[in-house]
Amino acid sequence: MDTAGTGLYPLHRCKTLHLVRHAQGIHNVAREKNNDPLKSYDFFDAQLTPLGWQQVSNLRRHVQASGLSKKIDLVITSPLLRAMQTAVGVFGGEGHTDGIGAPPLMVANAGNSDHPAISSLNCPPFIAAERCRERLGVNPCDKRRSISEYQPLFPAIDFSLIENEDDVLWKPDVREKNAEITDRGRKFLSWLWTREEKKIAIVTHSAFLLHTLSDFGNDCNLLIKNEIRKEFANCELRSVVIVDRGMTGSDASKTDYPGKIPDGLDLPSDVAKDKH
Repeated sequence: MDTAGTGLYPLHRCKTLHLVRHAQGIHNVAREKNNDPLKSYDFFDAQLTPLGWQQVSNLRRHVQASGLSKKIDLVITSPLLRAMQTAVGVFGGEGHTDGIGAPPLMVANAGNSDHPAISSLNCPPFIAAERCRERLGVNPCDKRRSISEYQPLFPAIDFSLIENEDDVLWKPDVREKNAEITDRGRKFLSWLWTREEKKIAIVTHSAFLLHTLSDFGNDCNLLIKNEIRKEFANCELRSVVIVDRGMTGSDASKTDYPGKIPDGLDLPSDVAKDKH
């Protein structure tokens, strides 16, 4: 077998990431004409369109039919409205019923969605993380609300990793550079290795995905490199495996088994036979 293009790594040094770009937002529709509308506060923290919610429903059916919904240990979402709406719509529980003792992932009509509440039962935990946000600065659609505004809308999302109540990262006159997004993506992936979860869904944005993934694929066949780096469509999901080749994480294997240690020299059978 030709192994020139093959890599082999210990399983506990790998994580499976299910990368999702948010569904269509109102700013995406405006941008089809030109970029100027994105500078309007009419698109502040843009929410999903009705078509975007249909995309969410389609992806939800896919992850359930494929069995993926039962294999995810954690959902990480950007703390922007369109990303959280997508995350809970795709990976959350069924419709929420009052009085069941568990807070909803999303209350009814969150973000003027005209969408029923979504339950937090029978689904993985959800956390919001600043590092997987969209490109920062200038465009109000990429500015988040205060955490105290989000928490009543998404009661079961964990916002504890976000240090600042208000958005201190977004600047009205400074747009984040490509290299800065790539660096932010590297830091986000390094942080993932500090977590024990192995199968993680990440709901984020086009620029973050594009520039984070631009760091990968240089050691691959050109077709695979292009597959890794191509732009995401709205509500597209791609599953990838990321490997810890630098001992960033410290997890011990939960599946490896050392075997019985025999007395004396433990030699392969053909070597042992030659010794007689």
